Amino acid sequence: MTPLDRLHAALGDMGEVAVAVSGGVDSLTLATAAHRARPGGVTMHHATSPAVPPEATVRTRALAAAEGWPLDVFDAGEFADPAYRANPVNRCFFCKTSLYGAVAGRTARQIVSGTNMDDLGEYRPGLDAARAHAVRHPFVEAGIDKRTVRALAAELGLGALAELPAAPCLSSRIETGIRIEAPVLAMVHETEKLVAARLSPRTVRCRVRADGMVIELDPAALAAGDAADGLRAEVQRLADAAGLPAPVRFAAYRNGSAFLVPA
Repeated sequence: MTPLDRLHAALGDMGEVAVAVSGGVDSLTLATAAHRARPGGVTMHHATSPAVPPEATVRTRALAAAEGWPLDVFDAGEFADPAYRANPVNRCFFCKTSLYGAVAGRTARQIVSGTNMDDLGEYRPGLDAARAHAVRHPFVEAGIDKRTVRALAAELGLGALAELPAAPCLSSRIETGIRIEAPVLAMVHETEKLVAARLSPRTVRCRVRADGMVIELDPAALAAGDAADGLRAEVQRLADAAGLPAPVRFAAYRNGSAFLVPA
């Protein structure tokens, strides 16, 4: 069986499904495959919040319009949860608990996520929330990893979405233990857009740390960032306006570097 055949088989065992769509390549690919296979048996659910880049919502709405999805856009309400706002090590558990609880309150269908096999090799407290809400993961059940998801996106004709860079929620930029604040997340997003426009990096992350703000870049962009006239000052002004006056610095990108696990 091809990967798409395996995915269809996994979905076929689930009955009518509700896809939690974040706006990334995984969930958009899952939603597209599921809807094309069973147009009347699938609904899509996309949560907005200060932690979700507006581009993800625009991308989701655009694909929904192009594909004819039934799309439900709502606020999952995680910012009303003090446990989430405190930004503990398992912050994602509280975020996904809000998400899946909200979806479950809006549909009786089986909730499914875009989790793939590669995600199982990382610490993902959101998967604990998924288990608590009986969420299923069709890519995992079909044995599909991230590379195969991208291949499926290309096979389904999703164009540039197949190469969409990973884009975790904006709260992932805030160092563990620092309270999640909507204005700071907005600043993080504006900073990343500014740096992307100036340097065209492969990867950019604006990290908010206890000792200041760090712009993490891939090696080529890091060298260009140090030499870019006025860029550091522009970023510093954004940080100052958000109440983060410590000096801004550039550093090499490290996956999940704002996530701190106590020793």
